[in-house]
Amino acid sequence: MPKIKNLSDACKVSFSPDGPISEETLERVRALLDEIRPLDLGLDNEAQIARNWNSSTRQQNGRRGRGGPNQYAPSIKYLHIHECESFSMGIFCMPPSSVIPLHNHPGMTVLSKLLYGKLHAESYDWIDVADPTDPLKPRPARCVRDREMTAPETTILYPDRGGNIHTFRAITPCALFDVLSPPYSAENGRDCSYFRKSPVKEPSVVLPSEIDSSEVVWLEELEDHQPPEGFVVARGLYKGPVIRR
Repeated sequence: MPKIKNLSDACKVSFSPDGPISEETLERVRALLDEIRPLDLGLDNEAQIARNWNSSTRQQNGRRGRGGPNQYAPSIKYLHIHECESFSMGIFCMPPSSVIPLHNHPGMTVLSKLLYGKLHAESYDWIDVADPTDPLKPRPARCVRDREMTAPETTILYPDRGGNIHTFRAITPCALFDVLSPPYSAENGRDCSYFRKSPVKEPSVVLPSEIDSSEVVWLEELEDHQPPEGFVVARGLYKGPVIRR
C-alpha cells in the first residue's frame, strides 16, 4: 500500500473536525509522516534538482525589475492532495528565494515535513496579556524558531504553542508537506491571517513579569485577511497516488 495512503488512513482515525483526538494519535501520524519521501509523492525529479542545486545555478527570476522587487518574484506552487472536514494535506513547492509570508493557523494543529531542500523558518506565539489589544494593532509575541531547516525534518505546531504564526524563505528549491487538522475554514472561524513586524510598541500593554521585553516582537495583522502585495501561489499538479474519500 502506498505510504501516502497509510498516512491518510491514519489521519482519518486520528483527527476529528475539532483537531487531533489525542496526543498519542498525533504522534502516530507524525511517525508515518516521517517515513514519507519525495518519491512517495511523485516529487523524485524535483528532489534530485534540489540535491544538485547551488547558488551558481540560480535562475534570474529573483532579480529586482523596474516594476519593483516583486516583478520577478519566484512563484510558489501548491499541490493539493486531500481535504475533508477533519484534515487537509498538500505540498508547497518553493523556488529559491521565494517566501511564504508571516501567517497563522487559528485553532489548528499543523504537521509540516520538509521533503527536500533547505529553508529558513521563523515562528512566533502570542504572549498572553491581561487586556488583549485590538487585533489590528501591534500585539506582543515571542520567537519560537529562527533557524535554517534541512530536509528531512518534521515539525508540529499547535493552536496556542509551537510557533503557530510563521514564515518561510526558501534557500534552495524545497517542498513543505503540510497536514492541517482541522483545515482552514472561514465559516468556522479558521481563516488565514497575515502579519508583519511592527516598529510600534503598545506601551499600555502590561507584559507578564517572566517575559524579557528585549525578546518581544510586536506583530500587526494585515487587514481583511489579505496577504502582502506580490504574494501569489499557483496551483500545481500533484503526481503522487490519489487519495479517495
